[in-house]
Amino acid sequence: MSTRTAPPATLTSRQFELVAKALSDPHRVALLEAIGSADEFPCRRLCEEFPLSKGTISHHMKELLRAGLIRSRQYKLYEVSRDTITAYTHELMRRLGQ
Repeated sequence: MSTRTAPPATLTSRQFELVAKALSDPHRVALLEAIGSADEFPCRRLCEEFPLSKGTISHHMKELLRAGLIRSRQYKLYEVSRDTITAYTHELMRRLGQ
């Protein structure tokens, strides 16, 4: 029996734009990288590790959530949505003619 992997999820044009916008900010990319370094990353730790106000971190987290780049688990535990990143990468490559 052969094992096949599911094709990557696709993004709507709006979703693609939201991801691109979210990734355009260096603070959001740094937050995303930190969250991706663990299975789950508590918001409290983000506030401890980043020299940003709680309000600024909250704003960036809302943008990452809205773009679908992260998921919130329980209360303020975050995890990276790797399927969204994969879909974004595939769509970007498609748009570049690859």
